[in-house]
Amino acid sequence: MPLLLEPNTEEVKEKKLYREMGLTDEEFKLVERILGRLPNYTETGIFSVMWSEHCSYKKSRPLLKKFPTTGRHVLQGPGEGAGVVDIGDGQAAVFKIESHNHPSAIEPYQGAATGVGGIIRDVFSMGARPVALLNSLRFGELDQPRTKYLFEEVVAGIAGYGNCVGVPTVGGEIQFDDCYKGNPLVNAMCVGLIDHDRLQVGQAKGIGNTVMYIGSKTGRDGIHGATFASEELTDDSQEDRPAVQVGDPFMEKLLIEACLDLVESDALVGIQDMGAAGLTSSASEMASKAGTGIEMNLDLVPQREQDMTPYEMMLSESQERMLVVIEKGREQEIKDIVSKYGIEAVEVGKVTDDKRLRLTFQNEVVGNMPVDALAEEAPVYHLPSKEPEAFKRNQSMNLELPEVKDANELLINLLKAPTIANKEWVYDQYDYMVQTNTVLAPGSDSAVIRIKGTNKALAMTTDCNSRYLHLDPKTGGEIAVAEAARNIICSGAEPLALTDCLNFGNPEKEENFWMMEKATDGMAEAASQLSTPVISGNVSLYNETNGTSVYPTPVVGMVGLIHDIDHITKQQVQRAGDLVYVIGETTLEIGGSEVQKHLFGHYEGATPKIDLQVEKERQELLLKSIQQGLVQSAHDVSEGGLAVALAEKVMGTSYGLNVALQGEHLLDLFSETQSRFIVTVAKGNQEQFEQVVSDCNLVGAVTEDAKLNIKWNEQSVINQNVDSLTDHWKGAIPCLVKSKG
Repeated sequence: MPLLLEPNTEEVKEKKLYREMGLTDEEFKLVERILGRLPNYTETGIFSVMWSEHCSYKKSRPLLKKFPTTGRHVLQGPGEGAGVVDIGDGQAAVFKIESHNHPSAIEPYQGAATGVGGIIRDVFSMGARPVALLNSLRFGELDQPRTKYLFEEVVAGIAGYGNCVGVPTVGGEIQFDDCYKGNPLVNAMCVGLIDHDRLQVGQAKGIGNTVMYIGSKTGRDGIHGATFASEELTDDSQEDRPAVQVGDPFMEKLLIEACLDLVESDALVGIQDMGAAGLTSSASEMASKAGTGIEMNLDLVPQREQDMTPYEMMLSESQERMLVVIEKGREQEIKDIVSKYGIEAVEVGKVTDDKRLRLTFQNEVVGNMPVDALAEEAPVYHLPSKEPEAFKRNQSMNLELPEVKDANELLINLLKAPTIANKEWVYDQYDYMVQTNTVLAPGSDSAVIRIKGTNKALAMTTDCNSRYLHLDPKTGGEIAVAEAARNIICSGAEPLALTDCLNFGNPEKEENFWMMEKATDGMAEAASQLSTPVISGNVSLYNETNGTSVYPTPVVGMVGLIHDIDHITKQQVQRAGDLVYVIGETTLEIGGSEVQKHLFGHYEGATPKIDLQVEKERQELLLKSIQQGLVQSAHDVSEGGLAVALAEKVMGTSYGLNVALQGEHLLDLFSETQSRFIVTVAKGNQEQFEQVVSDCNLVGAVTEDAKLNIKWNEQSVINQNVDSLTDHWKGAIPCLVKSKG
């Protein structure tokens, strides 16, 4: 709307228009006190997005303080575009994960695509070249038409953006449960590589330096996207479709190259992506971190639509835009660099010494606010919590343990369950070989990319079993971190650090906030014990539809260093005659398991227990044995238990397994007891392996006959052709997607 048609200052207060923007009555009064006057319409919008949960973490910040954020590898912890860890030889890995849940629920293709674009910008804004993408996705059951639509469109959006921008999508995970029916979760992770001396920060330093706008023009897409991400979805949320941004991966590719060229220039002082809250967040955060202010002339902002108002320009979340601070007098150097890529660089303001964000438009001051109040000094809330009755019930429950009459049939049914089934239908749409660095592609415990010019590689994974958190958030939080580390270890890598995306429901509901408290307690404890500090992340709350919350889903993205590419380890068996070991003992634990869902259709009881000290010892010993060349293949035991993990060891190969196990209850085969691995070892390394890994049990051998034979207490209970199992496992998701329903 033209500026003259914007509501005036008095109307904002009298009509309580600030409520529509996401501010409470108390917060609006606080804005009045900070400014010493009533805020105008634009200023109200700016405070509302900066104080949204998505930008300020005002309801989750007290919980985030529990996380360990430093360690021997950490170069940059939380607070910048992404976290950074040292990988030796003057090099570093840069990574972060973020959510794009609400936009993906409303407009799944663009919601997922722009989530990928945004996380890539967070990484290259640090000066790093993006080298890999991962994702963590949650959907309802695939027997529902809308879920199929969301699933297909989200995957297409991830593929469409990632493939076009030229960054390989190398890994991820997907879980299907009814709680995500109305509110899918779409979390995107990016990993980049950088030399230490090229590392950039998003700070507006140097009084008088020039603030420049680089990239696409500003439009009206994505206005109030940060606020939209900080409220529950309802049946009326389709009306928020204009809040979903539209991405241009070809422009992003040019922007990556232009910004990586800029990093070579010592004229560059600071750089930050215009992500959530667009110009507002990038300007105010860069100034606040540097202890400076920024003055901008909005008439100079490149616009692709006519008659845009200050409010629209400041709150737009149009994609593929960066804000940079340049040494005064060297603006032309920057313009010359980016012009090679057909990109516009425009001077829009300057750095000031008054710690204020001052905006002018048509020769009028339309905004004048303290930057610290917008950024670091946003309100922080300590919300009340209450232990749910369901948690108490689950902890005291004695679960029904049915007899397994046909283990062959149960195994096949579990392999066909969408959460366990092969995800080839998904990752075949991704270009995971672009850049030619991918060593272990999607479908492995971890993806692995080589680091050109070195003998090293990076392993990466995303993990979270939200069913465990639904029953016991603290234990589930511990398991989420531990399982990510397990997957990294199985590839032959040393876990370095993690990034997290905390997806929860409405934190104002006391039971939901209790779950957040306990989940972060568990994650913090595991991160400390396993020496995997939290170096970056994102919080996504209000993941509810019409009052029904998703399960607590704090996704963990983890990166590890493979010190020598000879240590790279695959999950599938490698040759006949190798010995099969199970590391760790199995106990009967089916709470929150895939077999419980299959047998009963719901989750209840206690989750599997985890001893973090035992976990740490097993991980360290397994990694030691891999680095000594004693292990041919390694795979962690997770959803579906031992039977599923053994099947996964041979599917996709020409080999089979002969395995003999002992136990009291055949259901043990499908128990999800924690801290277990299945490894194969050459016969010649048997003695040395058993000396290194004390907590191992020899259970069988790899065969040439492509059959999975499992004996239980000397009785044959599973005897399946590997090709047949593979057909069930690979065919499940394509069949469900194609089916009418």
